Amino acid sequence: MAERGGGKPARGRDIPVVGKYLPALDFLGFTHYWGKSRHGRLIIKRKTAKDRFRRGLKRIALWCRWSRHLPIREQHRLLRRKVQGHYAYYGIRGNIRALQLFLYRVRLVWVKWLRRRSQRAYFSWAKADQLFQLLPLPAARIMQQC
Repeated sequence: MAERGGGKPARGRDIPVVGKYLPALDFLGFTHYWGKSRHGRLIIKRKTAKDRFRRGLKRIALWCRWSRHLPIREQHRLLRRKVQGHYAYYGIRGNIRALQLFLYRVRLVWVKWLRRRSQRAYFSWAKADQLFQLLPLPAARIMQQC
């Protein structure tokens, strides 16, 4: 700092980068890591932390297990709200892949527990596709542009 004069802190491009990758940090449910912008500059990127992703899926799976006796439309209504809540918190710029994966896994979990509602009738993937056409879960989308 003394070399630059004025006691001003170094700017981002003046900070030396040791090695190819800088360490990542988990904070507030996100993994903050260094990446490159479209212009080639180093920027901080964020994605859903692995432990929070697993925790969210576990909570959905547990809810599906305990709510499988409800009518399917009621399950859909409540599950849709849970997925939208996940998007509301984790729906930040650069995190769309994690949101899409979350939706995919939620669908798998929901079908798993719908299949366990009856010993007689089998809930096939064809029926699941019809269900998702009739009662779609919200598509992954970015809710915050920060």
